[in-house]
Amino acid sequence: MADLSPLIRALRLQAQACAAFGSAFSGELMDKAADDVEQGGPTLTVLAPWADQSTRAIITHAAPVRLLGAFHACALAGDAPALTAAYPAPGRPGDAQEAYAQARRLIEQRPAWFAEFMNHEPQTNEVRRSACLVGGFLTVASETGLPLRCFEVGASAGLNQLWDQFRYRLGDAGAWGEAGSPVVIETDWRGPPPPLDARVQVIERAACDRRPVDISDPAARARLRAYVWADQFDRLQRLDAAVALALAAKVNVETDDAVAWTAERAAPRAGAATVVYHSVFWQYMPQESQAALLAAINAHGAAASEFAPYAWLRMEPPPNDLANMELRLTLWPGGEERLLARVHPHGAEVKWGGG
Repeated sequence: MADLSPLIRALRLQAQACAAFGSAFSGELMDKAADDVEQGGPTLTVLAPWADQSTRAIITHAAPVRLLGAFHACALAGDAPALTAAYPAPGRPGDAQEAYAQARRLIEQRPAWFAEFMNHEPQTNEVRRSACLVGGFLTVASETGLPLRCFEVGASAGLNQLWDQFRYRLGDAGAWGEAGSPVVIETDWRGPPPPLDARVQVIERAACDRRPVDISDPAARARLRAYVWADQFDRLQRLDAAVALALAAKVNVETDDAVAWTAERAAPRAGAATVVYHSVFWQYMPQESQAALLAAINAHGAAASEFAPYAWLRMEPPPNDLANMELRLTLWPGGEERLLARVHPHGAEVKWGGG
């Protein structure tokens, strides 16, 4: 039998991360999943594809997050009433012990469904990550004085393409964006404000993903909602508002490889600042793909000029630390890399200036 300690450790680490990032219910579920694996319970059957991997590989492939998403999908579907009743709802904290007992029964009853759900990598689309991305876009607009062309890779459902149509409340630093937007993003902003007075005009926006989420499909929308932690109702409301806005705007995400798409579509163009951006995407790419995408971005950067500047904006974890996020910007000509901010993984806190 495979050594299950890396899998158990990954589940425990996910439990700690959930609790640290404000989802006590999800943390309890992950601890109970670890207990069940230790006892050789049915949870091990759905996690079997990752049972012989290292803890880092299990976390990189987001196996614990897949399990959480599967449970929440069942609860949201409403066809397992006992599970739904045990899950949190506004005004009701939920019962993690009972929820896991019900989820465990469902694993035994629906093994094929769980296997199919968990075979697909998680695709979240956390809109509040735009709370830090907007600072990067404002910086590019301020420093170049040009309209923006925005190209998002690993875009999932493409909701963050509409970053300039949200309303941002940045704590004491101020506010920015559409005053009447249905998507209101609040974050605990620390440090000086970004250049809120920058003139922003987005003249082109496009996005790609290897397996984009088609938000016109109710099943795809349900899956996207399932990856929001069950006791974080504000995130779910914000997601629903962003989906409605994206549907009205007919947001499109092209099905394509990030490397080929960036090389072909996202070259600099005179009269605008071209920005390639992504959030919590890099870590899921194989190393060879990372190297190829970096080469494509650097090639475009080398072709940039004062009248056709090029920017690479990304919210990603630093090497060997998947629990924390940094917002970095590289701007050509010049190609200087800057740490703009340290960021909560869901955008709940932004420490502008990297402090």
